[in-house]
Amino acid sequence: MAIMTNPITIKMQRVYDPDEEGTDGFRILVDRFWPRGIKKADLPYDLWAKDITPSSTLRELFHEDPEKNWDIFKEKYTSELQASDSFKALIQQIKAKNIQHITLLYGFRNKEKNHALIIKEEMEAGLS
Repeated sequence: MAIMTNPITIKMQRVYDPDEEGTDGFRILVDRFWPRGIKKADLPYDLWAKDITPSSTLRELFHEDPEKNWDIFKEKYTSELQASDSFKALIQQIKAKNIQHITLLYGFRNKEKNHALIIKEEMEAGLS
């Protein structure tokens, strides 16, 4: 008889949006730089994962024109994550701690096109 495990849920949230007390689970800040206008004491998070953020080159490419550069950014950043020892270590840490609920925190304004979405997709693949 197979043991059923609960699927891991991963959601995304802008750091500027109010947190949902008790439902966010393990909160991971996935921005390289601290979000503007927020005091460290005012942002509840469990881990600041600077090491899995896009490289400076990719970040600059994306911010030049997020709409135009989205596809190439997504492709290259996915490759960066797949090759990242830090990302692999984070996946192992989540598995070892049996974390079931994750919230990825990010600062970028666009909720449909941002690096946290790519992290979420790669996490779901790595944790499945």
